[in-house]
Amino acid sequence: MAIDATILFQIAGIGIIVALIHTILKQMGKEEIAQFATLVGFIIVMVIVINELSDLFQQIKSVFLFQG
Repeated sequence: MAIDATILFQIAGIGIIVALIHTILKQMGKEEIAQFATLVGFIIVMVIVINELSDLFQQIKSVFLFQG
């Protein structure tokens, strides 16, 4: 079980991109669209985290239940 740092970089990259989009849209006076962009970025990150947690629980299950 190796620790994969690419997921951390993906989440950080999404955070930076969403922050830039939010700032640009807010300065243009489009606060509603900026909030929607932030919400979409949050949902994308949550999907990534949930997929990784699912993989983690499958690995734990295979270790403790001795399944392949």
